[in-house]
Amino acid sequence: MITLYTFPEAFGLRNVSPFCMKVEMALAHLGMESEIVLEPNPAKGPKGKLPVVVIDGEKIADSEIILERLDEMSGGALYGNLSPQEKAAGTAWTRLTEDHLYWIGVASRWLDDDWFPNVRKGFFGFIPAPFRRLAGRFARNSVRKTYDLHGLGRHTLEEQKEFARRDLQAISDAVRAQGYILGDRLTVYDFTVASLLAGMMDNQPPTWFSAIIDEYSQLRSYAERVQADVGVYCRVLEPEPAAESE
Repeated sequence: MITLYTFPEAFGLRNVSPFCMKVEMALAHLGMESEIVLEPNPAKGPKGKLPVVVIDGEKIADSEIILERLDEMSGGALYGNLSPQEKAAGTAWTRLTEDHLYWIGVASRWLDDDWFPNVRKGFFGFIPAPFRRLAGRFARNSVRKTYDLHGLGRHTLEEQKEFARRDLQAISDAVRAQGYILGDRLTVYDFTVASLLAGMMDNQPPTWFSAIIDEYSQLRSYAERVQADVGVYCRVLEPEPAAESE
């Protein structure tokens, strides 16, 4: 049994972290038995972040490292059937998604004054009220510093939005031509790209980044296709209506 520690529901999402979601997608795709444990405080993890998995008593942090371990456990079921060229392209898409586009999405939540109250409620609700505002302010300052060090935070909001559009246009062009990020079949790299897109598309209430993603209808179709393929959805699903008795 594998235990996966992830964030609890927030913003209309089962999990606000695309990194957690891509691990859950990989586990479902591989058919590996797992238990999900909700953890609102990522500081409890060995690297101060989520996801974390526990396998045979060993705690493993970081989604990329976790996927490498799952690949080993499954005899190469995630990466073993990919060519060197596919791995190269997939790594490039991963870096664009997680090291560039992801941070623009973070900024749309954390650094927008109108939207930040949702972050305080969604992320810090487990903290006693007298300390909640202080914790939120401290974490927000940390995000702002990280965004600035990344370099994206030194651009105007309009420039950040154009960076996002160029990234999203590249993804949209790829999946329109191929169906999936690497071609006509689902691969592990789709879990990375689709989990981020789905999380930001279905984010409630929408952020300015959500509105930009909505400009690319192909991305909604792609994210829905990947989620349906693995049976794992980022959004909180509405319960099925009860069947009427005769």
